[in-house]
Amino acid sequence: MSMQSELSVLAVVLNWNGIDDTISCLEHLFAQDYPSLDIVVVDNASTDDSIRRLTALEDSSQITFLRNSENLGFSGGVNVGIAYALDAGYDAVALINNDALPEREWVSQLVHRMVVTGSSVATGLLLSGDGETIDSTGDFFSWWGMPYPRNRGDRTAAAPESGPVFGASGGGTLYRTTFFRDVGVFDERFFAYFEDVDLSFRGQLKGHTFQYVKEARAYHARGASSAKVPGFTTRQTFRNLPTLFWRNLPLTVATRAIPRAILLYVMILANAVRTGRGRDAVVGAGQGLALLVQHGLKSRRTIQRTRRVSASVVARMLTHQRPWGAA
Repeated sequence: MSMQSELSVLAVVLNWNGIDDTISCLEHLFAQDYPSLDIVVVDNASTDDSIRRLTALEDSSQITFLRNSENLGFSGGVNVGIAYALDAGYDAVALINNDALPEREWVSQLVHRMVVTGSSVATGLLLSGDGETIDSTGDFFSWWGMPYPRNRGDRTAAAPESGPVFGASGGGTLYRTTFFRDVGVFDERFFAYFEDVDLSFRGQLKGHTFQYVKEARAYHARGASSAKVPGFTTRQTFRNLPTLFWRNLPLTVATRAIPRAILLYVMILANAVRTGRGRDAVVGAGQGLALLVQHGLKSRRTIQRTRRVSASVVARMLTHQRPWGAA
């Protein structure tokens, strides 16, 4: 796709002991057809060969390299890159997982859709690594209290046409920097998992619009980072769900959703026990209760006090689809 540059974009790639994946992702970013694109790589205290190889790339002026002294998780890691973009005055930030490979027109397609629709956020068609199935076409949030990637597991040929969507995957999305200035950045208390859904929900509550872009394709080797830590996905799922649910749903909506949300939470907990992940699930649930009490309740007051849309509007955003198998 050929188009005149309309937004200055900073692509942010987060690396944690995944330098081979990161280099492959960067090669695809270097090949983008969008002219006003810069790249920053944020390293989350890697212990592999990442530092040497990323320093060499920075010395060749292909990237800007930022190093964290500790692993800040996805939320804290990408926030470092977002802060860099805000300080430098970029118009937009493109987040792409280091284990994802964007097609040549990925950035230009996202920018084009964002400009013509006036949306704050544009998310692409994220496919499996082999391109045969869909990883995500954005996110929805269910009346069952669970978010889930749209169309996950569907054949690629079934991908929907571009259009509005509830939420955006942090693994492949373009955000206006004005969105971050208004809504805030990723909540670092989440560390990883559902932090992108939380940000999308907070954006929806402030009246921002989100677009899914079918033509912006990337290929994702899902779970390349989380697989390095056994039980991580299970623990983080049970840890972050209660706070995600309680702080973002207006009270009248939350009370309608609570019975189904509790039922689903118990069901996925039982499924975790059945499949040998019970210990991690129970640990995560305990951490989730602590996070809800220590952070979720207080942050809820701020989020609900500053929302710009009514509870009835929020209710219409939710889907009745049952997100079975989400954890």
